[in-house]
Amino acid sequence: MKRIALALAFAVLVVCAGCGKKQQQAGQVTQTPGKKKWTIGMSQCNLGEPWRVQMNKDIEEAAKQHADEIEVIFKDAQNKTEVQQAQVREFIQMGVDLIIISPKEARPLTKPVAEAYQKGIPVIVLDRKVEGDQYTCFIGADNVKIGREAGKYLVKLLGGKGKVVELKGLMTSTPGQERHQGFMEGIAGSQIEIIFDADCQWLEPIAQREMQSALARFPQIDAVYAHNDPSAHGAYLAARQEGKGREKTIKFIGIDALPHEGVRYVKEGILTATFEYPTGGKEAIETALKILKGEQVPKNITLGTRIYTRENVEQGGEPL
Repeated sequence: MKRIALALAFAVLVVCAGCGKKQQQAGQVTQTPGKKKWTIGMSQCNLGEPWRVQMNKDIEEAAKQHADEIEVIFKDAQNKTEVQQAQVREFIQMGVDLIIISPKEARPLTKPVAEAYQKGIPVIVLDRKVEGDQYTCFIGADNVKIGREAGKYLVKLLGGKGKVVELKGLMTSTPGQERHQGFMEGIAGSQIEIIFDADCQWLEPIAQREMQSALARFPQIDAVYAHNDPSAHGAYLAARQEGKGREKTIKFIGIDALPHEGVRYVKEGILTATFEYPTGGKEAIETALKILKGEQVPKNITLGTRIYTRENVEQGGEPL
């Protein structure tokens, strides 16, 4: 009996030891903290422009490099201000960790961006600005500089004088206002005359229609300064459709310089020049990660630009 009792006691000890090991292992698993995955809400003002499609693609590609840390929720405001306002407020309600927004218009988007910022959600404003300083960081190129360089280039190209059509972007957005302001500074003191201008809202069909009006009214047009490449391309198509061969004599200048769009147009001889406006998608993700990790970032991050002409396009353009 004594031997049986000792055997039972040993068995109990073994079982208990086993239980204790299992409990320790379970405890170790549950105590291992799961790695936090941050959620970023991205509100794009529209996807009707190729440049904006490229911006989303650049953000997506950059985010893939950090797929274990972040998840990006994309929303398309379909070029409607009220939809974009609602998207920002929806992101706030969802409790996202950070918002990236490329606003359609400055003033109407200022308030919802400020609401997110005041609730402690970092906001990166990308490409187009909002009013005031109630946001975490703005990322974009210097539109005034780009417009100024385009003006100076055109003064040199036309020998200091000529009749020009300006096809503007959406003039309630900051890039449209700043590209116009810079251009006026660039042609100041020359005999360049803007004989026709129109707000084309960044859209090629509107630019093409407005250029048809300009061609019908003015027998002499030396150049077109368009605030983006789709508008410059629309102007070219209007001149070609006119049937007088003016698409061969008018100089068409655009902005954006996407490889498959503006740069290709320069290579094909459609545009005389285009100025790069980087999407900032990669920089937005890099900056978002720094903010989420508690690092300090500049209030404004200015991206560089390049000019692509028929002379330098094969060499990758020239930095300005």
